[in-house]
Amino acid sequence: MRYLVAVVLMLWAALARADGERPGVFDYYVLSLSWSPSWCAIEGDARNSPQCDARHDFGWTLHGLWPQFHRGWPAFCLTVERQPNRGLTNEMADIMGTSGLAWYQWKKHGVCSGLSAPDYYALSRRAYESINRPAIFRKLAKPVKLPAQIVEEAFLKANPGLEPDMITITCKQGRIQEARICLSKDLTPVPCGRDVVQDCRMKDALFDPIR
Repeated sequence: MRYLVAVVLMLWAALARADGERPGVFDYYVLSLSWSPSWCAIEGDARNSPQCDARHDFGWTLHGLWPQFHRGWPAFCLTVERQPNRGLTNEMADIMGTSGLAWYQWKKHGVCSGLSAPDYYALSRRAYESINRPAIFRKLAKPVKLPAQIVEEAFLKANPGLEPDMITITCKQGRIQEARICLSKDLTPVPCGRDVVQDCRMKDALFDPIR
């Protein structure tokens, strides 16, 4: 009986969430670009992630393309779309680092896009390719410490269509973590909402070179 009650409560919670988070209902996207050496140093190495293997030279990888509200964001929406197969997620590893991340991003964010898995991944790739990742960071020979603002300025210089309120740089554990860029549904840069703007204020954030 207790098990039956738990199942009913779980179903009720899922349905309640779906009422407020219907697929395709959101205001804009957040394109999240992760600096791979930082992610590897913070958690990837401990996981023995293939993304951090020395044979790769990942720099700014695609963390995800996230549907976003002006306040808050949808996640884990109920969708009638088919789940991506392994071949589809494997195809995203060249820009996401691993197929596992591609799968998780679909499960949490892609299902809220209102798109099929192939279309969501195709749009994610288009978004990733629409942003110029500053080449200067690939030229680092050793770790450096710098103001996070420098990273934002490099992205602004490399992407003339971006304005300061359309991008935010995040830090984690003293390192440059991500560049998050706000895009319309047709991938045009737009101002970020309050929930997204969380600029790192560090003046000496560690920036690791590509391995």
